[in-house]
Amino acid sequence: MTSRLTKYEKETVLLYNQSQDPITISTYDPGLRRRLRDFATRYPELCRRVDKQKYPDYAEYEIQKDRVSIRLLPPMSEEKRRAASEKAKATGLGTKDST
Repeated sequence: MTSRLTKYEKETVLLYNQSQDPITISTYDPGLRRRLRDFATRYPELCRRVDKQKYPDYAEYEIQKDRVSIRLLPPMSEEKRRAASEKAKATGLGTKDST
């Protein structure tokens, strides 16, 4: 019997130890998997896939610690959000024809 994971159970985990390199990133996120795959292809000396590729929607990579960054973005002011929304509407972003 095969069980499927719910969207809630599909986590992304970063295993980071200050005294050790590399970082291990385990993820089900398709965008992050693609970005890690592309990075590993381009820079195999810095990043490599380490899982057994047993599951099609899961990947685990080891990547050098100094290649990973986490950005914390403050919320936009209402004025800035409104201006960005108007600009997006003016350029057709978010419409079906904007592909």
